[in-house]
Amino acid sequence: MAVIAVGADHAGFLLKEHIKAWLRDRGLQVLDCGTHSTDSVDYPDYAAAVAAVVSEGEAYGVLVCGTGIGMAITANKLPGVRAAVCGDVEAARLSREHNDTNVLALGARVTGEDTAISIVQTWLQTDFLGGRHARRVEKVTEIERSRAGGREAHAPAR
Repeated sequence: MAVIAVGADHAGFLLKEHIKAWLRDRGLQVLDCGTHSTDSVDYPDYAAAVAAVVSEGEAYGVLVCGTGIGMAITANKLPGVRAAVCGDVEAARLSREHNDTNVLALGARVTGEDTAISIVQTWLQTDFLGGRHARRVEKVTEIERSRAGGREAHAPAR
């Protein structure tokens, strides 16, 4: 498994810390892109930091804010990033199988710790199915390339 880059704003800090500990307890390498307290910060800064690492193919990402929405919106601005907000394990599984997501966004205000861990675990253990889904993901990538001047992101090793 690749490195897992984690990031959160102040609303997601405590859940990020819980997820980070869970990941490390399983022997995964974690890159903490912040924030490092519950002091108020701007979520785009942390979403962009994680997404930059993912865009370069160096990691998968897990982002946490109040709802996960702002983080996902921001992360999806970077080339090659496919971020999804997942509130349950089925969404996490399908986001990997069908959409080949490389960033998982969670909402600390709407997702409990145990549920969040189940979502992260499912997301990490699920592989992209390819097949008809690969064609669709490639179409998304082509749209991105046509708007971004052809810059491609690198896929992290799994």
